Amino acid sequence: MIGRIIGLILVGLIIGALGRLVHPGRDPMPIWLTVVIGIAAALIAGLIIGGLLGFILAVVIAAVLVAVVGGMYRGRTAV
Repeated sequence: MIGRIIGLILVGLIIGALGRLVHPGRDPMPIWLTVVIGIAAALIAGLIIGGLLGFILAVVIAAVLVAVVGGMYRGRTAV
């Protein structure tokens, strides 16, 4: 089980990047947050479904989360 979670975290790094690429437009949020979103999406989808379908679902979840969190960052100004 621990090995699977570590694997999902590593896959989450890739999923975060894919989620950012799938979501169109400029994204103001930091890359570390995108990586955290990818890890969360991979853990959610991987523990529920797993396999290729889980990977695809994780990319979709990451894209949605990037859009939602990115929308919150759009209203902020740089300090």
